[in-house]
Amino acid sequence: MNDRPATASLRSVDDYRATIAALLAPLAERPVEEVPVPAVLGRTLAVDIAAPIELPVFRNSAMDGYAVRAADVAVTPVTLPVHGVVAAGKPGATPLPDGSAIKVMTGAPIPPGADCVVPVEDVRASDGVITVERGRARGDFVREPGTDVRAGDPVAFAGTLLAPRHIAALAAVGLPTVPVLARVRAIVITTGDELLPAGSPLEPGQIYDSNGIAIAAALTADGVDVVSIEHSSDDPAEFARVLASAVARADVVFTSGGVSKGDFEVVKDVLAPMGGVFGPVAVQPGGPQGYTVVDGVPVLSFPGNPVSTTVSYAVFARSVLRDFAGLPPVEERDVALLTPVRSPNGKRQFLRGVVKPEGVEVVSGPGSHLIASMAWADVLVDVPAEVTALPVGATVRILTL
Repeated sequence: MNDRPATASLRSVDDYRATIAALLAPLAERPVEEVPVPAVLGRTLAVDIAAPIELPVFRNSAMDGYAVRAADVAVTPVTLPVHGVVAAGKPGATPLPDGSAIKVMTGAPIPPGADCVVPVEDVRASDGVITVERGRARGDFVREPGTDVRAGDPVAFAGTLLAPRHIAALAAVGLPTVPVLARVRAIVITTGDELLPAGSPLEPGQIYDSNGIAIAAALTADGVDVVSIEHSSDDPAEFARVLASAVARADVVFTSGGVSKGDFEVVKDVLAPMGGVFGPVAVQPGGPQGYTVVDGVPVLSFPGNPVSTTVSYAVFARSVLRDFAGLPPVEERDVALLTPVRSPNGKRQFLRGVVKPEGVEVVSGPGSHLIASMAWADVLVDVPAEVTALPVGATVRILTL
């Protein structure tokens, strides 16, 4: 059912999203910093990395077994005397005498003169000799230097989002640090006299502050370095102090609350005279929105209802920040609707949903305060602004949370 929008004067979601993307665009140019290899998981490599050494560094055994000459075990069974043992980490410089064997552990150097390894499973050992039951060819279970990577060969390339497999390779070639792109630094400021930290006893009219923690968690998941989570009361002087400290320490600041049309809209009251742009967007939840540039730092201001804050971040800021971090785009796809829905005329609605094999089921109601029930959702269901009702079976676009 498509009706003429009743709120055509509101900014569209796409228009506002483009505005925020342009506001954040300068953050795409990230400085480079050296970070210890154990701490680079999820970071974006800034330059191509070449191996400073070859791997393997030396000839070593791929098995626990006996280093021998292939010619000495060409005909089996054959009995050979054992001349010592070489453990991993030992030089292993003793040459292999003719017609004999030296016991070697996995990773141990291959003795000079040996050209293959017979696994322990293929021998019978007793009183300083072994009986080889199965012969081996030259090179069997011998790791030759440089067969994994040669010195100067690439290990990882600039722009790589470093995963455990990359970190393993960087560590194996002995690199203590690598240059990566610095993360965007963000500070989150929640506002409201009614908000208390978790663990505090609630007085009448008070609630726990979930928005700061929620936005910070989302930012962290999207490759952003959260410097701190701050809180301000509804006192403009206090908010101005908290904001000034935040813009001095962050690349971007997110605020929650104080942007609507009430009597105590501290964020709008402070930022509007500083050039802040505030106004409604044709979206539900999250209609009241605002943005400002303070001392060169973008400040994105979201409404204070918990679901509104979470959805605002997901819809307007998440994709661009993930792109800066080198993370893959948020997954979007079309699926069948399993629950009939109604939507406000002229507002693009983002409902919470659970994906099932046959489609998506809407969970909870549209209320912007229903944060606990949002925990059951794994996607947002995108209902276009011009649509007021959709039946079961209708195709809808979903965005992964």
